[in-house]
Amino acid sequence: MYKKSCTFDISEAFIKLRHHIVLQGGKYNYAEVLEKSILFYEAQRSGKLPANNRIPWRGDSALSDKGSNGEDLTGGWYDAGDNVKFNFPMAWSTTVLTWGMIQWKDAYEKTGQLNHMYESIRWPLDYLMKCHTKPNELYVQVGDGGKDHGSWTSPERMQGSRPAFKIDTTRGGADVGMETAAALAAGSIAFKTKDSAYSHKLLTQAKSIYQFARKTNNLYSNSVNAAAAYYKSNNITDELGWGALWMYKATGDKSYIAEAEKHHEPGAAWGFSWDEKTAGVNMLLYEITKNNKYKQDLIDTFKSWMPGGDLPYTPKCLAFRLEWGALRYSANTALIALMAADQGVNPALYRKWALSQINYALGDAGRSFVVGFGKNPPTRPHHRASSCPLLPAPCGWSAQQNPGPNPHTLYGALVGGPGKNDDYADDRKDYTKNEVACDYNAGFQSTVAGNVLPSARLLLNVSNYDTPRAWYWPCSF
Repeated sequence: MYKKSCTFDISEAFIKLRHHIVLQGGKYNYAEVLEKSILFYEAQRSGKLPANNRIPWRGDSALSDKGSNGEDLTGGWYDAGDNVKFNFPMAWSTTVLTWGMIQWKDAYEKTGQLNHMYESIRWPLDYLMKCHTKPNELYVQVGDGGKDHGSWTSPERMQGSRPAFKIDTTRGGADVGMETAAALAAGSIAFKTKDSAYSHKLLTQAKSIYQFARKTNNLYSNSVNAAAAYYKSNNITDELGWGALWMYKATGDKSYIAEAEKHHEPGAAWGFSWDEKTAGVNMLLYEITKNNKYKQDLIDTFKSWMPGGDLPYTPKCLAFRLEWGALRYSANTALIALMAADQGVNPALYRKWALSQINYALGDAGRSFVVGFGKNPPTRPHHRASSCPLLPAPCGWSAQQNPGPNPHTLYGALVGGPGKNDDYADDRKDYTKNEVACDYNAGFQSTVAGNVLPSARLLLNVSNYDTPRAWYWPCSF
C-alpha cells in the first residue's frame, strides 16, 4: 500500500464529468441501476400482488394483516431481509424515492422507467393511507420483529396472525406521524399531473396526519416497544421541520415554512437517514427560502463529510459514517449533495463527490455491491424471500446456512457494504454488511437518478461556485 493524493482542477473535472454523463451516460449504466432498483422494491411487496407482477418467485403474502378492529393493513413493503413492515423507515424511503422522482423526473422518462416508478411509490402510499384508520390514529408497524427474526422463511410461507401496532393521542409519535405526512405530501406532488384525484386524496390524508402528529409531541418508539429494538427514534425536531416543509411544497401555504423554521438545527448535519433528517430539512429550507444561513449549513455538512473533514474514509475512498449499512449513509448524503448542486451550491465539487460515492458501490472498489449488477456482485444477500426455494419446497434455517448463492436473484438490492478497510465477504449470515433494506436503496436510487441526465444539464449552466479551483483529495490505495 502507498499513499496517493488526488489533486485535480475543478474545471477539468467539470468537462470530463459533463462528457461522461451527456455523451456516454456515465461510467456505469445508471439506467440499468434504476431499472433494477425498482425491481428490488417490487420484490419487497407485501399483500395481494398485481397481475403484472414482475418477480416470478414472489407471490401473495400477509393477506390477513389487520388492525385491532379488523382494519385492512395489507400492502406496503417488507423492511429488509425479514418479513416485518416497519412504517418509519418505509415512509422515509417513500419520501426520498419520491423526492428524487420529482427532482429528476426526466431521468425516469429517458430511461423508460417512469410508469414503473409511479407504480413503485404507489404501493407504499396506498398502504400508508390504510394505516391512518382514524383522525387521531395511525398504525406504524405490522409484525413482531422478535418472532420474525426467530425464523427463516419467505413471506408466502408465513403462518398465523401478525400483531399490528399504532400510535394515538395517548401513545404518540410525532416522528413517524410527520414522516408519514411527508411521504403522502410528496406523493401528492408526484401524482398531481398523473392522477389528480389520487393526488388530492394523498394530500387530504397528509394534512390530517400532520395535524395529528403535531398533537403527539413524543417519540414513537417510546409508545411502541416492538419498534424500539429495531428502529428506535432519537429526536423529533428534524421530523417536525421535515413534515412541515413537505406540506409547504404540496400546498404552497407559507405558514408551514414558519413552522419549519422553528425547528431549524444549524451547523453540520450528522448525515441523512430514516432517523436523521436535518440535512434534508436544511436542504429544503435553502431551496425554498434562499436564505444564506441554510446554505451555510449545507456547506458545513459537506466540509464535515468530504475528505479532510470529520469522517474517516476507507482506503478506496468511501465516506465511512457507520459500520452497519455503511453504503446507505454515503449514498443518502450524496443525494443531499446533488440536491444542493441543483441549487447552485458548489455544484461541480458536490457532484464529483456524490458520483464518487455512488460509483464506489457500483464497482470502483473493485466489485459491485448491487445484486445482479456489474462485476462480481453479491449473490448471497441476507434476505429470506430470495434465499428460499420455490413452493411447495420447504424453507428454514438450512436455506440461511446454504453456502451457495441465493436461488433467486434480488436484482437491484444494495447490500450494507464494506468495513472501514474496504473488507467485505458475500456471506448471507452477515446482516451487518450483507443485508438489504428499503432504506438502503432509497437515497441510492434517487442519487443514481440525479446522475443520469439532469446533473449535466445544470453543469452546463454553472458559472460560479464557492470552492477553490483545485480540490485536494487524500486517499490511500
